[in-house]
Amino acid sequence: MPIIAGTAGIVATIVVVFGVNYFGSPKFTDTGYRPVQPVPYSHKLHAGDLGMDCRYCHTAVEIGAKATVPPTQTCMNCHVLCLPESEKLLPINQSWAEKKPMEWIRIHKIPDYAFFDHSAHIIRGVGCTTCHGRIDQMEVVMQVQPLSMGWCLDCHRNPDMFLRPLNEITKMDWIPPENQLLLAQQYKIDRNINPPTDCTACHR
Repeated sequence: MPIIAGTAGIVATIVVVFGVNYFGSPKFTDTGYRPVQPVPYSHKLHAGDLGMDCRYCHTAVEIGAKATVPPTQTCMNCHVLCLPESEKLLPINQSWAEKKPMEWIRIHKIPDYAFFDHSAHIIRGVGCTTCHGRIDQMEVVMQVQPLSMGWCLDCHRNPDMFLRPLNEITKMDWIPPENQLLLAQQYKIDRNINPPTDCTACHR
């Protein structure tokens, strides 16, 4: 009987530890997050079907830590002429008329105690899809990667498969070529890529 009780205790402990580690991790709690936005903006239509470059809306992604959320002005650059009477655009038109910013719901967010710089990754050849997935196929954007410390460190320790030509940063259907590992070695030399893995890289 003591052996059975001891075995059950060990199994229960393992199950609890596994459950907490998995169900409390960003892989479970954050991936799949897909909030309802104030405007049903389709990235599939804009970035996919129409082929709009990510940088048209997310203007600071190459020069700043944040990619930036587009202001209403960016939407109105097109929609003052394109489907201006659409019911879906009523919140945009109201924002424009009242000169109040749209209150978009942020999807991709790391904890406040961690620092992430978009530009540092973009200028070294890490494409948008690496972290955000195939945005061009999403009617409603959702988080596809955990964006956890472990996930980031995996890439910092071995970034070779995620480095691409700088002119293909926003290309959604880019796939690594057969000689990717060889190309990555040259990219790392040319772009001075040596991702830090110490605490101060993200915790400042």
